[in-house]
Amino acid sequence: MKYFKLIFSFVLTIGIFYGLNTKFGTIPPVGKFLNPYSGVWQNETDEAISGEIEIPELKEKVTVHYDAQLIPHVFAQNELDLYRAQGYITAKHRLWQMEFQTYAAAGRLSELIGEKALNYDRQERRRGMVYGAEQSLKKMSEDANTMAIVKAYSDGVNSYINQLSPNDYPVEYKLLDYKPEAWTPKKSALLLMYMTKMLAGGDEDMENTNALRLFGKERFDLLFPDFFDITDPIIPKETDWSYIDVPQTKNPNTKPILDSIAETIDKPDPNYGSNNWAISDKKSTTGNAILANDPHLGLNLPSIWFVMQLSTPNHNAFGATLPGALAVISGFNQHIAWGETNATRDVIDWYKIEFNDDRTKYKFDNQWKDVSIRVEDIKIKGQTAYKDSVLYTHHGPVVYDKNFKSDQELAGYAMQWTGHIPSNGQKTFTEMNKAKNYDDYVTALKNWVAPAQNFVFASTSGDVAIWVQGLFPNKWEGQGKFIMDGSKSRNDWQSFIPQQFNAHVKNPKRGFVSSANQTPVDENYPYFVFNDGFETYRNRVINDFFNSKDKFSVQDFKDLHNNNYNLKASELMPYMLENMNTSNLTKEEKEIYDIALNWNYNNDMTEIGPSIWSAWWPILNTMVWDEFDVEDTAIESPFTYQTIYLLKNNGEDAFMDIMDTPEIETAKDLFNLSFSKAVTKLKDWKEKNGDLNWVNYKGTFAGHLLQALPAFSRFDIPIGGGKNIVNATSENWGPSWRMIVEMTSPPTALGIYPGGQSGNPGSKYYDNFIDDWAAGKYHSLNFLQNNTATEAIIGTQTLTPKK
Repeated sequence: MKYFKLIFSFVLTIGIFYGLNTKFGTIPPVGKFLNPYSGVWQNETDEAISGEIEIPELKEKVTVHYDAQLIPHVFAQNELDLYRAQGYITAKHRLWQMEFQTYAAAGRLSELIGEKALNYDRQERRRGMVYGAEQSLKKMSEDANTMAIVKAYSDGVNSYINQLSPNDYPVEYKLLDYKPEAWTPKKSALLLMYMTKMLAGGDEDMENTNALRLFGKERFDLLFPDFFDITDPIIPKETDWSYIDVPQTKNPNTKPILDSIAETIDKPDPNYGSNNWAISDKKSTTGNAILANDPHLGLNLPSIWFVMQLSTPNHNAFGATLPGALAVISGFNQHIAWGETNATRDVIDWYKIEFNDDRTKYKFDNQWKDVSIRVEDIKIKGQTAYKDSVLYTHHGPVVYDKNFKSDQELAGYAMQWTGHIPSNGQKTFTEMNKAKNYDDYVTALKNWVAPAQNFVFASTSGDVAIWVQGLFPNKWEGQGKFIMDGSKSRNDWQSFIPQQFNAHVKNPKRGFVSSANQTPVDENYPYFVFNDGFETYRNRVINDFFNSKDKFSVQDFKDLHNNNYNLKASELMPYMLENMNTSNLTKEEKEIYDIALNWNYNNDMTEIGPSIWSAWWPILNTMVWDEFDVEDTAIESPFTYQTIYLLKNNGEDAFMDIMDTPEIETAKDLFNLSFSKAVTKLKDWKEKNGDLNWVNYKGTFAGHLLQALPAFSRFDIPIGGGKNIVNATSENWGPSWRMIVEMTSPPTALGIYPGGQSGNPGSKYYDNFIDDWAAGKYHSLNFLQNNTATEAIIGTQTLTPKK
């Protein structure tokens, strides 16, 4: 039984970790957790998938058919009942996960973990996460239908919570010794903010400013160009933008503030990304358009996604949902299919703020404006609450000031972020679920503000399209790269790019659309877009694949999802191997060199080449950019593509020299030096862990949200791939949902994700998809066309109005 392992790990665990192995607190009472009547043992139950359940406020009967994958197919007679049922069913399988993520988003982990979560909570409050959720809730409240269905969803969640006794609480509540709260529309807004931060919460303004100050503009522009020399954008280069008649904001020729800051708030994992693509009917072997999506996110248990079918007499949608949010996020209905990748546009800017003596006002255009103060009352388990006063300007929250990560008495740094702009992103998906054609898809997108996403589209009529959708500031040339002077209005966002001018394309001549987090456009797009860490490898592999022949099949889509070609390594490693001095290599180094020389640049499980690359590249990168190792200064080294470009084309540049040695090194010297260190690293790893096959060296795992619980996680998952690879599976992030939809009438679809439908670690449905996912297999998605059970259905549950 899984819980025997849990007890062992429980005894050894010295704290609870949230997210990326961050230690926050201590273990709750063992006796309470292990109580045979109300403790963990009561969770060793299977999911009920039949019978009748009374739900308060339900208007009419709702039928829920379960298939062998524990996917619920929900058939309701109206929208309110549909989303009330979605809330109930999602809570039944994922209650702890959906609520825990809202605690994390709201900066409330100290309530569960204790004082060691305080700094995390403070940064999330100062990031304005709750403020942003409140702004979105206000916007949703302006739409009566949206608010009604969001409330219905909340009522459904609460119907499930209210029928639970403490014995039935998910195991994590017992482990952390707390109970579920009532669900509210605000919690759904917080869940969406959680995803907004994950996908649009990164920026390098502070780091870029420090690099500019240290190295000067000429050197900065060399290291951080707006566009790389190879540009393969989402929107094809030949696109005609002449229809755009709203000009870019005029450059006021303002100067950046060259201040320094030692430490920034935590930022999302830069590896989060995604792939999506679609081919038109003319490029398909069957004459049907085909669409694929695979969002690259953390490999978590419980899984990020929960798959459902949501049907009323007016629409019928199927796909991946986010526990805590309404509707299908990545999926299809009877007419269209859609999916998303992260657009990674720069939508966070920073402003230096000058306060008056008592910090009640701030300078703006030679006048003093009132500061708004938001008192954040942070509750701490077992201790007195901590009150943090966060100052707000018209830009947004002052994240850094004398009370948080800065020592400037009368100055601070305010964040302006599209995540704080009132939005009704929930409506995008409720409308997308009902869309019947391209026009409906575009109409649904108009509600989407943040995080900016690349929405791919295909229809049963053969159309394909992609929109880079979000609310984007219409910036002047260069705006947003560096810290700006917050006392001058000319530095503010002057306007936004009109939605109809967001980059998009429908039915391009090449017969396909695709995105993989690369630059959305080339230099001809008439608005300012600069390199904000855009991907440069997966997108080229994908586009080369679709340019390689005239017709493609579903099998081709499967092959591409699981493609392990390492384009990044192939563009540098041969050059390194050719330009190394091999005369003085040791025996061990020569063996590794020969393996590298014969690698085919596929990150397959049994290959050693990717292990060599994975050890070698970070060491080389660190050697090149030793100038960026500056004490008490927030700074980031240049992006990978430009680093490789400089190594191959500017090998004698001064940046290649190692600062701490008397010699003057070039790129060729660094190849040898870094290779020797990599071999030592590989040797040490092999002595401790065994062979150097990529599957072992990479060690992919799906970790429980409380990472200190090995019994609730899956380790040593047998899969290849890696960073910057189409099969973007690294240590603990990767394709979180693989979906392929052929636009037959009705559509036929395949899907798989690294986890299972249940959030209960004792359930057989907790991680049962992982092995098939790792093997590159797919499950057929049983798209029921009416409320009639087929042979795929193994149980039916009826939700009825409370008598």
